[in-house]
Amino acid sequence: MYKVTDLTKRDIVNIKDGSKLGAVTDMHFDLNTGRITALVVAQSRKMGLLRAGKDIVIPWDRIVKFGVHTVLVDID
Repeated sequence: MYKVTDLTKRDIVNIKDGSKLGAVTDMHFDLNTGRITALVVAQSRKMGLLRAGKDIVIPWDRIVKFGVHTVLVDID
């Protein structure tokens, strides 16, 4: 079993190109079933001291593997 705080510490890596996508900042839930439907990742690009970017919503069925330090996803 994982805690949400555990997921925020893991790198989210896309298996398509090996890129690190960012950190988990939120989750989407189905209120009828109580199941997680997606992870929200804050994609960031460093610009000086400020960060700019947008959120990536990764559907639950696109998550390939939860590892000790990494979550592998398969997105375009």
